[in-house]
Amino acid sequence: MTDMRIVYRKYGGALHWNHPARLLGEDEHGVWTEVPGGTVARKGEGPPVTWETTAIMLFPRDAWWTASFNSPPHKSELYVDVTTIPEWKDGEVTMLDLDLDVIRMRDGRLILDDVDEFTEHQVLLNYPRELITQAEETAHWLLDAVGERKGPFGGAHLDWLAKTF
Repeated sequence: MTDMRIVYRKYGGALHWNHPARLLGEDEHGVWTEVPGGTVARKGEGPPVTWETTAIMLFPRDAWWTASFNSPPHKSELYVDVTTIPEWKDGEVTMLDLDLDVIRMRDGRLILDDVDEFTEHQVLLNYPRELITQAEETAHWLLDAVGERKGPFGGAHLDWLAKTF
């Protein structure tokens, strides 16, 4: 199943979430991958975590976020990480996780998560002012786009999900 690896890091380079995935293809939104239920992931060097549900992940070519479209019964329908622009090299996509997350729950609730972690890391990890501004602007844009189901957040993942079964 391992066509590629997905590697999130924290500012400064520390390893964050990392796991294998299968490359599905590309469209106008970016590069799509499948992370099937049963995939084993790790948070940094922590213990292995087995994901129970399938996720279709989207990596845009020039935007400061990545998205996971989760299949039921996962409690969130969509989980969008604010990140640096994903970079591809040697079968791996890598980006810096900038803490903020926009989550759309199955009941439609929209959540801006980890604001406290973002505030803490600005000092602890010494985020540059430009990085803070970009992350905040991206989070606000995502709240609107995800909430209004604009662009890739309006069901673009469904065709890709259909190809995985």
